[in-house]
Amino acid sequence: MSKKRVFSGMQPSGEAHLGNYLGALRQWVKLQDEAECIFCVVDYHAITVGYDPALLPQRVFDMAVSYLAAGLDPDRCTIFVQSDVPEHTELAWLLNTVTPLGELERMTQFKDKADGVETVPAGLLNYPVLMAADILIYRAELVPVGEDQLQHLELTREIARRWNRQFGEYFPEPQGVLGDARRIRGLDGSAKMSKSRGNTVGMLDEPEAIAARVRTAVTDPQRVRRQDPGRPEVCNVYTLHGFFTSPEQRAEIDAGCRAATLGCVECKRQLAAGIADHFAPMRERAAELKARPELVHEILGDGAARCRRLAQETLREVRERMGFGERTGKVVAGV
Repeated sequence: MSKKRVFSGMQPSGEAHLGNYLGALRQWVKLQDEAECIFCVVDYHAITVGYDPALLPQRVFDMAVSYLAAGLDPDRCTIFVQSDVPEHTELAWLLNTVTPLGELERMTQFKDKADGVETVPAGLLNYPVLMAADILIYRAELVPVGEDQLQHLELTREIARRWNRQFGEYFPEPQGVLGDARRIRGLDGSAKMSKSRGNTVGMLDEPEAIAARVRTAVTDPQRVRRQDPGRPEVCNVYTLHGFFTSPEQRAEIDAGCRAATLGCVECKRQLAAGIADHFAPMRERAAELKARPELVHEILGDGAARCRRLAQETLREVRERMGFGERTGKVVAGV
């Protein structure tokens, strides 16, 4: 390969939110000019916890629109939906045979999601194996991930090593690529941005909705009154300004906050305006795509067709090495 191959994906939670954009999409857009990129809407992963089947197709479509609106170009990268390439799940089953149970049980995300749950689905335990299959079926060398996924990626590397030792060197050990927004806190100032926590802003929200959400953001907890001096270095709103506000304006906000000449309300108003302005071209692009759903489906279909060719090539090699190649000898009737 003249360029290294990249794979990454997101679950279809509907339209992407601020955390998706800062933590992944921005980086993906840059990488499509530097590497051979494959980006996926991972809908099989989305069903490892409770979900509404009636809403899933629309959420897949909305996430695909978000990918394209953010700047992913089907002429420069491949975009597809995981369930359109069933080879992912076949490879996941084959990789299960070399994955130690203890490694799966120690995954932090599994322990967090299984905590307090009366019945834990096997899919939740095997989530990292499917993630490994997503990556390894394309023999990807680089995987853009957030810090919360590094443990899963290390397990992918371990699965590749174990399979290679048993069946011969074939899978690369993918390396993680961390962006400059490794751990984006939500508007609550503590937890990771997540739709389920209600602590984020929709990437394609209208300016009024953005302003309403940003008004709820937690700022410096020690700044109780307007006249209290603030500490920008501990304020999550100020951190978010770093992505949407010019250096000159950030310097003014820093000085005004410390001197108590700029209140938190005005600071949030400026942040909301910056977010709305930044995403304005993407909202326009998303509106165009939603008006032409057939174009979105064509892009996803073309992407799936290419990925199926790549995945089938990998599976042919894997099946051959694991003893599922062409059978020899005669079949005796009745035996």
